[in-house]
Amino acid sequence: MTSIFFVRHAQPDMKISDDRTRPLTSQGLSDTEEVTMILSCCSIDSFISSPYKRSVDTIAHCARRLKMQIHTDERFKERIRGARSNDLIEKRWKDFNFYEEGGESLESVQKRNIEALKEVLEQYPNKNIVIGTHGTALCTILNYYDPSINYASFKSIWLCMPYIIRCDFESGDLIKREVILSIMRGYSERH
Repeated sequence: MTSIFFVRHAQPDMKISDDRTRPLTSQGLSDTEEVTMILSCCSIDSFISSPYKRSVDTIAHCARRLKMQIHTDERFKERIRGARSNDLIEKRWKDFNFYEEGGESLESVQKRNIEALKEVLEQYPNKNIVIGTHGTALCTILNYYDPSINYASFKSIWLCMPYIIRCDFESGDLIKREVILSIMRGYSERH
């Protein structure tokens, strides 16, 4: 059995407009201590992350404590946002092929995330792996294995940062999932 600990990033600093380099808030940085405390007890074999700063930084303290490096994979990055992004969230969940101008469909997000995840499962059989991720990416992964994961599911974790869900896989199939950390923080204010 391979266990994947998907870690949705802690609270990001929304004053920084660049999605890729957006750091965590001071509260988000503080919450990484709880992430570290939980994951340090899980016999982690490897750390992989979205290359986005907030995802890497959420798991970095734990990786350092365990004397391990974080390998980034571009395919685990956040959905590319286009114009009028937030008011189209529900529409994207109803139609996985829909995307706004300059944006990315949930089908595309799911495809690249599942491709990366399948490689991880193949490369690390019977290991415990941490994957630093994002809310949209995580929910599209879960939807792939369980189509009942939908807009309401996404909305239920939207303000949970950090959020950790352990997913156990056997022969490439998701056999069990368990939320092991969910901190309701919400987004910091944009300025």
